[in-house]
Amino acid sequence: MMATGEGNAIMKICVVGAGSIGGLIAAYLARAGFDTSVVARGAHLRAIQSGGLTVVSPEGRFTVKLPAEEDPAAFGVQEIVFLGLKAHQIPDMLPKIKPLIGAHTLVVPAINGLPWWYFYREGSPQDGQVIHSLDTRGDMFSQLDPHHLVGCVVHAAAEVGSPGEIRSNGRRTFYLGEPDNSMSRRLNALTDAMVRGGLEAHVSDNIRAEVWMKLIGNITFNPVAALTRGTLVDICNNDGLIAYIRRSMEECNAVSAAYGVPQVVTIDKRLEIARGVGPVRSSMLQDLEAGRPMEIEPIIGSVLELARLKNIPTPFTDGLYAMITELAAHMPARAQ
Repeated sequence: MMATGEGNAIMKICVVGAGSIGGLIAAYLARAGFDTSVVARGAHLRAIQSGGLTVVSPEGRFTVKLPAEEDPAAFGVQEIVFLGLKAHQIPDMLPKIKPLIGAHTLVVPAINGLPWWYFYREGSPQDGQVIHSLDTRGDMFSQLDPHHLVGCVVHAAAEVGSPGEIRSNGRRTFYLGEPDNSMSRRLNALTDAMVRGGLEAHVSDNIRAEVWMKLIGNITFNPVAALTRGTLVDICNNDGLIAYIRRSMEECNAVSAAYGVPQVVTIDKRLEIARGVGPVRSSMLQDLEAGRPMEIEPIIGSVLELARLKNIPTPFTDGLYAMITELAAHMPARAQ
């Protein structure tokens, strides 16, 4: 197999989890001519197999035909594997994607919240530490050798409108970075491939700063949206909610600073960014309304775990966590 990024090779790329973000990535890469396949399930899988994968955005509508299966083993070794799963789905999926992984395969988790690999090659006294709320069995590094990992922070708003269809607000921005913040050839090759695929991809020399920059929005707007059923516009127009969100953001900033990552934008700027996203339903609200488990631990619980380790008080974020976990406890059970 040709090395990633060599010449004009048509790379073999598999997207595991072809939902809102994974489906968006897969559709754009397939349209650009990459040898792209997807792992999906249920009605979404059947729709992709029969009619292709469709993206609807302000720019228009397009459909791509691409291989789709439920079992990752159907596709063999890949050059790039994107994980478009919810964070809580990844531990059980890691053993199943082993047939996709060769010696030089890149694995790119396009996920919300703190990633389970956060302390891998992080360089502080916490280097290699497990975040227990994310890796509850403590075996994720043994299931997937972390040298395959490239960090990815997603700034895109999309949802599955109907089986086989991804609806996007048009934004498809990604920040990519090595866990040790190095500028590697493989990182540049990955970024170049995504750009050639029509995605707005940027190389970061501090991927954890990008993680925290997005996270202060996720840790606040996501649970507030689920609790209120409000869009980002609704929330931003509510002064009381914004005042609460601001206090929780301050707590999140204190946690990131305690781990050596000061915020790259001010809270005012972060709120301005949220206001500019439009009347979007947060991913947590989408999951709530669809009866799916919400990403509570990666978005909130993991930050509170790090806060406790540094004895940082987080009363406002604790309140959000208590309310959203209680809401989750009363959700009706549905087939996943």
